[in-house]
Amino acid sequence: MIILITPEQDIPNEIELVHQLFKEGLQCYHFRKPDKNYEEHCAYLHQIDKQYHNRIVVHFYHELINDFNLKGIHFQEQKRRDCLEKGIGYFKGLNMNGKTISSSFHEPEDLEACNLIFDYHLLSPVFSSISKVGYQGRGFDVNHINKTIVGMGGINTETIQETIQLGFNGIGVLGGVWNVENPVESFKSIKEKFYSLV
Repeated sequence: MIILITPEQDIPNEIELVHQLFKEGLQCYHFRKPDKNYEEHCAYLHQIDKQYHNRIVVHFYHELINDFNLKGIHFQEQKRRDCLEKGIGYFKGLNMNGKTISSSFHEPEDLEACNLIFDYHLLSPVFSSISKVGYQGRGFDVNHINKTIVGMGGINTETIQETIQLGFNGIGVLGGVWNVENPVESFKSIKEKFYSLV
């Protein structure tokens, strides 16, 4: 499983690049734009061809799942603590039939101890981040945790093999695609390397 996270700030030709990435086989695109409001989220999604909406997972404004045929919703760590761990009826009013639910974690112990059922879990930082300065990698070994875990932080073609050896079922990429000269070629290389190893 390969997840690509949106660049936090819009970049030139972003929507065009996203379409190219979908055409190259991107199956899971995490829409994470913390500075965009609800209307801007809608505007972004409207720019993406509807045939690809079912590959998009939203981090903010989960109610978008009712208006767009999206893949699923994602909980940042704090939102999971605020909304789910307190046991309130968060999903009431959300059309979650057939949709994925995932969450971010930053400690393997929290991930292992979490009783909530997620389709997959993002754990970071495995390696030092390419996109966030000073975000030092911690080389988590998750071979002992029987859950679907996607490793994030410093993922590029050079670190994929070690990520798999550390027990991760998938990779989450951000800087390894967006912080290079040719994002589409970089994604193709990452995809090729990942699937040659799993």
